[in-house]
Amino acid sequence: MPSAKFAYDALVRVLIAEDDPGVRRFVVKGLQEQAYAVDAVATGPAALEQAEINSYDLIILDVMLPGLSGFEVCRGLRELGLKIPVLLLTARDAVEDRVAGLDHGADDYLTKPFEFRELLARMRALLRRPAELKPAQIHVADLTLDTAAQTANRAGRNISLTHKEYAFLEYLVRNVNRVVGRAEIAEHVWDEHFDPFSNLIEVYINRLRRKIDGSRETPLLHTRRGAGYLLGVVEDQAEDSESPAAARGKTKSHGKRHDV
Repeated sequence: MPSAKFAYDALVRVLIAEDDPGVRRFVVKGLQEQAYAVDAVATGPAALEQAEINSYDLIILDVMLPGLSGFEVCRGLRELGLKIPVLLLTARDAVEDRVAGLDHGADDYLTKPFEFRELLARMRALLRRPAELKPAQIHVADLTLDTAAQTANRAGRNISLTHKEYAFLEYLVRNVNRVVGRAEIAEHVWDEHFDPFSNLIEVYINRLRRKIDGSRETPLLHTRRGAGYLLGVVEDQAEDSESPAAARGKTKSHGKRHDV
């Protein structure tokens, strides 16, 4: 975890294109443990297709992909006008390969084998923009998120969160006082395997409402019927379509566990 005074906007959705199943599983598992949503493909054409239909914060490309090389995929992304940061993974450390990758539009490269912490560091560096620099701690009323430690507390009380609950909460906090809909949440917090017809988002909203608000007089998590969800202090609570008490009852009515 970064220990600097300031942290950068967390990556919320990453695409990795890697034909080696061992490397692919290693990277996907590591990123998911960091609360990132990750899509993974094994070919160059699949990488281009996914990048066209989904919104990614960063793409990790192996150079030696079947169908289209990482160089060709990167060039294709730029020809489509996509300005997504691209990190190339290569087993070849020749200067010519590095130059070729950068000339095709890549932003950085990492030579295999690599340590996962170096991968994370390079990913953070690719997203480093002065306008995106934010304090490592984000405050909404008496709710505090520590983006480096990925922890939350309200009024000084620590809140126990799973990785996915934290990712969901951080997305809401970074969109404070703005209504976010189901489609937007699914796109940024979950991966391509998310079932749009499931009630998973509602289940997680109810979990977060129970943990963040509970029986407090000032709720922070609000439902806007037909529109989505809002995190913030709202003066007129009458607009909420669901009270914390109702949400707790609704959560208990689900027979299945939805641990992610």
